[in-house]
Amino acid sequence: MKPLVIIAGPTAVGKTKLSVMLAQNIGGEIISADSMQVYRHMDIGSAKIMPDEMQGIVHYGIDILEPEDEYNVCKFQAMAKDAVSQIIQNGNIPIIAGGTGFYIQSVLYDIDFTKEKNTKIRQKLEELAVQKGAEYLHEELRKVDPVSADVIHANNVKRVIRALEFYHLNHAPISRHNETEREKSAAYNNAFFVLTQNRQILYERIDKRVDLMVEQGLVQEVAKLKDMGLSRNNISMQGLGYKEILDYLDDIISLEEAIYRIKRDTRHFAKRQLTWFKREKDIIWVDRDNFKDDENKMLSYMMDKIQERGIVK
Repeated sequence: MKPLVIIAGPTAVGKTKLSVMLAQNIGGEIISADSMQVYRHMDIGSAKIMPDEMQGIVHYGIDILEPEDEYNVCKFQAMAKDAVSQIIQNGNIPIIAGGTGFYIQSVLYDIDFTKEKNTKIRQKLEELAVQKGAEYLHEELRKVDPVSADVIHANNVKRVIRALEFYHLNHAPISRHNETEREKSAAYNNAFFVLTQNRQILYERIDKRVDLMVEQGLVQEVAKLKDMGLSRNNISMQGLGYKEILDYLDDIISLEEAIYRIKRDTRHFAKRQLTWFKREKDIIWVDRDNFKDDENKMLSYMMDKIQERGIVK
């Protein structure tokens, strides 16, 4: 089977730096499994890797769309599969790095999405979201698929709609479908690493990251996007950090409240990410605390596991 290395984990746990370090050591190229870093002009709020941080490593899935474009798991899967083929053709090892669990799963198990779309159902759900709000739609999901409702935030309207669309098309919850997909054999000879850390320390890292984003100009970034004509109706602007700053710019909440909400909701998001990864099979956990936060020791451990699986010699 084709080789594949995955570095996943909750937001702010340090995936970006470790993925670059690993790529440098195994001859890898990196595919971003992030639903926000695909967008141009959205650098600060997405914690996007910058060219100097890439250290010369080729990255895929960064700055490939405009903020008004739609991005979803089907588009990610197509991009990632093409990238995997290109990387292997280049004689290198593909590394998927990011925290969007379903995106990763779509590639690892080569999920078939061809029967999961219905334009009329989706349009009706989108209209409901506008008319009655995200919370109403989320409660509708909870009625038919409480498992999905627990791991998908109400503000993630795109994923709520997809889960409801799946239910209406298949008369079964998408959470059950996802569990079935997890039982499939992986389509790649893979090493699936999930970084983790003591919850309190992780939350402190998240809070510091949000403060840094504000210092770096998050408010100005969102203001510029607003001036470009973007609003809450755009999928890109529903991302953490963007919708809260939009509320501040529209005088709905204070900047202090916006920052508080970003920190709170990002912590909740990190918790949901960990819940998702705990359900995955054949995970190699890399707990930063066990390595005393020494990234060189983490890298050495990951290299040993990759060699054990015959991905590199």
